[in-house]
Formats: sequence, C-alpha cells, structure tokens
Amino acid sequence: MPEVPLDFPRQWFECADPSDPDQRIRADLTWLTSRWTCIFGRGCPGIYKSSPEAGCCTLGAHFSDKEDRKRTERWVAKLDASTWQRHRTGTKKGWTVKEDGAWKTRVVAGACIFHNDPDFEGGYGCALHHLAQREGISFIETKPEVCWQVPMRRSYENIEHPDETAKTVVVISEFDRGSWGPGGHDLDWYCSNNTEAHIAAEPVYISARDELVALIGAEGYELVARACREVEQMRAATGLTIAPHPADPK
Repeated sequence: MPEVPLDFPRQWFECADPSDPDQRIRADLTWLTSRWTCIFGRGCPGIYKSSPEAGCCTLGAHFSDKEDRKRTERWVAKLDASTWQRHRTGTKKGWTVKEDGAWKTRVVAGACIFHNDPDFEGGYGCALHHLAQREGISFIETKPEVCWQVPMRRSYENIEHPDETAKTVVVISEFDRGSWGPGGHDLDWYCSNNTEAHIAAEPVYISARDELVALIGAEGYELVARACREVEQMRAATGLTIAPHPADPK
C-alpha cells in the first residue's frame, strides 16, 4: 500500500493553555483523529530494509536533555539479563555514547542497545518497554522521550503581537518524514503517513492519551480531546470529512 504525500491539507484547533496564561496550544486534528497505530512486530518493515526487525530503533535514541538521560538511567538500573538481551554489553561497556556533542543510546548489532531480537526469551523489542509492563506503569516513565513521543511531535512557536505582548504556542502535530530533517527522506519506510499503519480501531487522541497528557497536561488534553470528539461527531452527523488524513481507510 502507498505512502501518502506530506503536503495535504490539515485541520487545526487552537486554544489558551489552561496551565499557563502565557501559552497557547495548537493541535493538528487531522493527525489526532487519524487511525494511525504502531505496527511494530505486526508487519512493520522497519525504516531500513537492512534491519526490518528493528523497526525505528536502528539509530539509537538521542536524549532531550540531562534530566531525560538521568531518568532513563534510573530505570536502566532495574534491568537484568532476563529482560535485556544486551545487559552484559551495556553494563561492561556502557549504554550511552556522545554523537556530535549530544548523548544518545549506543547502537549494537544494528539497533539501539535496548532492542531485543525476535528470538530473545525475555521479549522482542524494547527492554525498557517490557520493564514498564513488568512494573505496571506507562512506558513514558521508562523510555527516552524521543522513543515515546515519535510519531507525535511537540514544537514551539513564539508569537509577538502589535501591542508588544508575546505568547508561546505549543504545537502538537505529526512527526512525519520531514520532521527528521533531510535524512528523513532517505528512510526506506516510515509509518506516520503510510496506509499500512493506519489500521487502528481508535483514533490517535485516544490511543495516545498518556503521551498527549505528558506533552500538554491533563487540562490541555481535555480541551484538545473535546475538539477531536466534535470533529468526529460532525463527520458522523453530516458525512462531511474536513481535511481527513489521506492514509486513513476510505
């Protein structure tokens, strides 16, 4: 099935941020009401043909800041050889490296050091994801921020008004190929705008509730979710679909 172009129309919603009077929230309703879902382990061909089993874990994870790295480090200390295939390598040689002045997880055998191979008894995929399941918590707690955010994108815009007041706009949108920078267009496959990954029973704003709450707060999420529900109700009542995600089922 084809990957859709990136320049399609989108429907946006903007509101004041209930948690910060100096901020606004702008959300991409086309993305949030789409039927995208992660298909890792369910037919995901991976971003590179050379390592399909690694999904999007081939590059390792860059930490957003020092706190992100330290938080991940506290959870890594809870991993053992039963849940982390590269435990011996990670504990002896370290699990982070500096790349272009920024810290990231090491790449071992063509994937992030926390990636477990399909035949690993402790579970295929991210060891930190499995740790979250074992601990009964959200993977948002255990994984580096970039790992649980993508393909959700949070960016910031500074808006200056004629009266010399300013607002920060928190923008929630789709982390598409272009969001990776020039290298994103070299990926062999990518999920967010590919029809193969738009197969969910629930829209993104429901399936990714935890991620959205972490990004814009519980009150901000409720306002965005309400806007998403109104869009869905309008579609159901009128049959009209304004700026649908073209990768969704027709």
